[in-house]
Amino acid sequence: MSGSRIDYEAVFRAFPGPVALLTTDLVYAEVNEAFLSRTRRTRDQLIGRYLFDVFPDNPDDPGASGMRNLGASLRRVAATGERDTMALQRYDVEDPTRPGTWEERYWSPVNTPVFGPDGEVALLLHRVEEVTELIRARGGAGAADGDRARVLEAELYSRALELQEVNERLRRSHDREHEVALSLQAAMLPAPGPLERRGAAVRYRPAVGALNVCGDWYDLAELPGERIAVAVGDVVGHGLAAAGVMGQLRSALSAASRVADGPAPALEVLGLYARSVDGAESSTVFLAFIDCVGQTVTYSSAGHPPAVLVHPDASVQFLDGATDPPLGARPEHVARPEATIAFTTGSNLVLYTDGLIERRDEDIDTGLQRLAGSLARHHGADPEGLADAVLADLIPVGGATDDTALIVIAL
Repeated sequence: MSGSRIDYEAVFRAFPGPVALLTTDLVYAEVNEAFLSRTRRTRDQLIGRYLFDVFPDNPDDPGASGMRNLGASLRRVAATGERDTMALQRYDVEDPTRPGTWEERYWSPVNTPVFGPDGEVALLLHRVEEVTELIRARGGAGAADGDRARVLEAELYSRALELQEVNERLRRSHDREHEVALSLQAAMLPAPGPLERRGAAVRYRPAVGALNVCGDWYDLAELPGERIAVAVGDVVGHGLAAAGVMGQLRSALSAASRVADGPAPALEVLGLYARSVDGAESSTVFLAFIDCVGQTVTYSSAGHPPAVLVHPDASVQFLDGATDPPLGARPEHVARPEATIAFTTGSNLVLYTDGLIERRDEDIDTGLQRLAGSLARHHGADPEGLADAVLADLIPVGGATDDTALIVIAL
């Protein structure tokens, strides 16, 4: 068919299954030959007519609900723009040659939206599979084994359609949660503004699979007196709940860092606050205050992997001298430790979350050594180049199984 135009109208008419196109007002716009054959109607009896004028519910059966169910499905598709696979339905059809005579019929309908150029639902594609004969053969006294097998096949087919629809609805629900969570996370983790006389690079890599949204976060802010506060943290869990907790902790620590005398007091405030936030228990945080004039880094860790100071001579130093348990791990408040280390011009400070170094099949020390080796090899790069090089070295080709946040600051 290369170079030729496909005649989709001919494809529609030749489709072997019964298919109809309806307007959003449930008026027949087009039907294929299989639909006419199955319903024993002519085009003139269908096109331009309201669905339930042509196929009303059987007035002699007060319990008839097939047409009402179909109507509800079609209107739901028109309103939501989402496909609906209906369960097996019974609705009787009036014999066009014998008015007042109704035939018991069984159908498995699938209703799909057709969008117009404006993105709105323009038409409804109504596809049906009729299984009346198979249902009639349901285990009758003289039914042959082949008939019973076909009955079982029809029932299994119907259940498969129902399961398919359940799975589709779950997928759409997950997709919506994924989209909301990503938007929420993007709003909570904006790109950092330029730091005065300092270069900084931030990278965030979602985990592979599931919602691809967890609770990793970072914060970077300038403080009075030519100081910089930089933090990175990790909330236990995934999805919207973790993203919500992450946002609360990040905001609280950002505020505390602006008024606290150092990182340890700021983490103490955050720890007290975390006790009132559901899901914040066991969250980890590393917070550092960079004094650009005194050329020192003062830091404190609440159960988080240590930051790394990369010296101009390519030596690396893990900042593990002030490590304490995660937030909420202690039943009572205890002052957190704090440590200070000097740096020289040309150094880089690197903060990260555990997705960068942890692997399920190895000890964490292996990951830390891998990080140290990468930083030493690329120590001469600027923050942007160093961040990209580290991710290339440490993130598996297929992606990490946990979120990864990475911050590199030129000192």
